[in-house]
Amino acid sequence: MRILAVEDDPILANGLQVGLGSYGWTVDVAGGVQDALAALDCSSFDAVVLDLGLPDGDGLEVLRFVRRREMPVAVLLLTARDSAPDRVEGLDAGADDYLGKPFDLDELAARLRAVRRRVLGRATAPLKHGDLMLDPKARLVWLGDRDISLSRREFAILEALIERPGQVLSRGQLEERLYGWQEDIGSNAVEVHIHHLRAKLGPGLIRTMRGLGYALR
Repeated sequence: MRILAVEDDPILANGLQVGLGSYGWTVDVAGGVQDALAALDCSSFDAVVLDLGLPDGDGLEVLRFVRRREMPVAVLLLTARDSAPDRVEGLDAGADDYLGKPFDLDELAARLRAVRRRVLGRATAPLKHGDLMLDPKARLVWLGDRDISLSRREFAILEALIERPGQVLSRGQLEERLYGWQEDIGSNAVEVHIHHLRAKLGPGLIRTMRGLGYALR
């Protein structure tokens, strides 16, 4: 999952980046409304963790931007403004969930997994495709009755593909899922990870659509 954390407190922003990154997710940080809008305008995210009290405006501006554009992104409000009227306003504006500060990191991660499932229209946590099963929380993969050990980026690619079985994902879409703004991307990085996945899962599961990208059979 690629996440945009919109938070102006540098210590908390770094904590979100490191903490959520420990779950194997790619996390970018924006410190205000305008930075968040620019990020959403040029990059694709699976979820936004959004503070409301930002130095250049209200975080609800970001939420309304996402909903006006009908972006398929989950938005979780993470804020000290935790009164009932604030929660009602945020949820009515289109937020998928609302969590007050201070918060527990494991609960935040669980809520992000839950809202992501709702965006994808899936009710259960394990993702299945034929004999293949992937558990996003435990970060485990099984093929039949065999455990498959994957690196963080191999897991991220497989998760992206199994979330959209049969849909072709381009190399650019997979790169956005794998890498944050500050990370260098090798010219054939995705191809290398796909090669390793095929070696572990068998050559027939992931197909290459020449000139388009990759999809699960």
